[in-house]
Amino acid sequence: MATEVKRLDASLTGDFFDLHGKPPFEWCHCVAWEVPVWEGWGERTAEENRTLRERLFAGGRFDGYLLYVDGRPAGWCQCGPRDGWPKLARQYALKPSPATYAVTCFCILPEFRRQGYAHALLGAVIADLRRRGVGRVEAFPRPGQHEDGEVWTGPMGLFVRSGFRIERDDAQRPVLALDL
Repeated sequence: MATEVKRLDASLTGDFFDLHGKPPFEWCHCVAWEVPVWEGWGERTAEENRTLRERLFAGGRFDGYLLYVDGRPAGWCQCGPRDGWPKLARQYALKPSPATYAVTCFCILPEFRRQGYAHALLGAVIADLRRRGVGRVEAFPRPGQHEDGEVWTGPMGLFVRSGFRIERDDAQRPVLALDL
């Protein structure tokens, strides 16, 4: 199967919504880090989350990459300047670092999991960040074994195999980093 990774821009928002309209992603629309607090997060509707995502797009926020398999959207990686997500910085007690990027969300459609597509997507993201002169990227995986739907920040092994090192070894909130 042919794969391609594209950095999200205004021309690809339809593909973003196509992917995020499919189970198990049809609710979040990748706005978890955009709302100011976790309180009430589970009560939000898919429509509220989509509306917030549409507002982000309208404001020029296209922080992420789409994975295509045989021309159709099959995966997503949200990645952008880390300081753009204040809730992330608070949750992980991170000091401001304008030059640091963050991988905050990672999803692959269920039928494409465990086939190397996540590695292809992350590899393309890292290559693009290097081309763009980004010096550092961090990731925030959930440690341990979890259901696929609970690994929305990406699995630990994916980042380790891609060269990330453990920056903060924390049983609940590890921080991994890759200097580019």
